[in-house]
Amino acid sequence: MIRRLPLVALAAVLSLSVASCSSSAASTSNAPDAGVSEKAQQALDKIKGQVLSKGPNGESPSPASVSDLTPEEIEKIKALNAKAAIVMHYGGNDWATAQVNGLKSEFEKLGIKVIATTDANFKPDKQVSDIETVMTQDPDVIVSIPTDPVATASAYKKAAAAGTKLVFMDNVPQGLTPGTDYVSVVSADNYGNGVVSAHQMAKALGGKGKIGLVFHQADFFVTKQRHEGFKDTIAKEYPDIQIVEEKGIAGPDFAGDAQAAANAMISKYPDLAGIWAVWDVPAEGVMAAARAAGRQDLKIATEDLGKNVAIALAKDELVVGLGAQVPFDQGVTEARLAAGALIGKQAPPYVALSALPVDHSNVLDAWKQVYHEDAPKDIQDSYKK
Repeated sequence: MIRRLPLVALAAVLSLSVASCSSSAASTSNAPDAGVSEKAQQALDKIKGQVLSKGPNGESPSPASVSDLTPEEIEKIKALNAKAAIVMHYGGNDWATAQVNGLKSEFEKLGIKVIATTDANFKPDKQVSDIETVMTQDPDVIVSIPTDPVATASAYKKAAAAGTKLVFMDNVPQGLTPGTDYVSVVSADNYGNGVVSAHQMAKALGGKGKIGLVFHQADFFVTKQRHEGFKDTIAKEYPDIQIVEEKGIAGPDFAGDAQAAANAMISKYPDLAGIWAVWDVPAEGVMAAARAAGRQDLKIATEDLGKNVAIALAKDELVVGLGAQVPFDQGVTEARLAAGALIGKQAPPYVALSALPVDHSNVLDAWKQVYHEDAPKDIQDSYKK
């Protein structure tokens, strides 16, 4: 015998049933997707050893091995007693320190004396002054990264006209021609680094959620590539991740500016799941904002294996992953290309080294690969097993 419910009661039961189904569907739709996380990890495994970037003028990348020198070539270089200057955009961070260490180490092996190392604090006028001051010492080689491709161009052009061999890191001044005005530009795979950090963000979020981006608001080739690589990958591969806001920072207080940008995003979007930062120093500002807001659950992805983000990765807190450059190896490559140019060797216009995916599982090994030394004790002691 079927027991019949009164019409009102039946409607109530149906209403509850529909609500329950809707709630279940919403819960399911908002839950991380393990399949997407697995897909992201497969993409990270696949990217290792590849270079996805093109050069500043659309050049195809050449590998670092093109800078190799024979024993006979090294002897010719040593006989020149050449001088080199290193003109940085800004220093004091782990990336710049590793670049300079790689350059100095290799120049010493090649018998080239480093006569100056400058820091422009990301100010184009200061860098122009640095170049002019360095040129009074008549260097045979300048290795540099321009703060601004337009504002610094004339100073580099004058150095090239004086016969100094120029090798650039990452960025090239406007109007200079490879093979004529400069030897080559050596870079990390910055587009690839952006791609790596996108996959790591997606892996941590299970492919779903709202995120914000803190980008570099400047005409700076490599940071624009990172931004593009991240955004392109999220748009193409992860449709359920929504970029709800982007904020640019111009520095020179990159950590402070990023903290202010992240504070605004976290306040505006209480359900914000993650923030991408263009390199490790801005990521430090994002971490500070997350801690101040009590958002230890926020997922942060970035580029460059600086010490503070490495500690966060070791602790498995806030930072979920990053794409690392190998700046020491870049410095070695730059020094070799510059030295080769002194004895007439031709170099390809664009040399790139592949991105290194780093997360909690490999942060200690990655540190050794990036800096050619064991991770500092405080990073090792922070590692959560």
